[in-house]
Amino acid sequence: MNLKEKYRKEIAPKLKEKFGYANIMAVPRLTKAVINAGVGRNAKDKAFIDGVVSSLERISGQKPVLTKAKQSISAFKTRKGMIIGVAVTLRGQRMFDFVEKLVNITFPRIRDFRGLNAKQIDRLGNLSVGFKEHIAFPEIKADEVANLHGLQVCLATTAKSHEAGFELFKLLGFPFKRE
Repeated sequence: MNLKEKYRKEIAPKLKEKFGYANIMAVPRLTKAVINAGVGRNAKDKAFIDGVVSSLERISGQKPVLTKAKQSISAFKTRKGMIIGVAVTLRGQRMFDFVEKLVNITFPRIRDFRGLNAKQIDRLGNLSVGFKEHIAFPEIKADEVANLHGLQVCLATTAKSHEAGFELFKLLGFPFKRE
């Protein structure tokens, strides 16, 4: 059973019962997953940007978008229109496949991983997770990587509170630290 079916058959009814939602459509659900990587001080290095683009493409299975600076900031040495990051937005079945891979394969591969902190969920129930190294993902081979880079994964939900979002992610199988 894939994650989408598990959500429909098991998770949504549990959330409906726990929080007392009148309608199944009011139950919190995942809407999108955004994978984002900033290029930082390597913004002028075309080879580094191409490496980030190809790694995000392999991780997500979708072509990423280059994000550009909206204004020039001399303190950060950026000019308007300069490429400063790479992002991918996943929705639907691709999002569920990515979340399933994130929980079952990627988190166990992270060195010294003790679980996610509940504080990573904001007041509206969205989860943000940062990775120092992109080689935790199974599509990336460590020996093929020229430059390591970090990335961030943001999972957006329809939850209206931190508690509802936390319960949704817990039922989806995300490993949280015991406090």
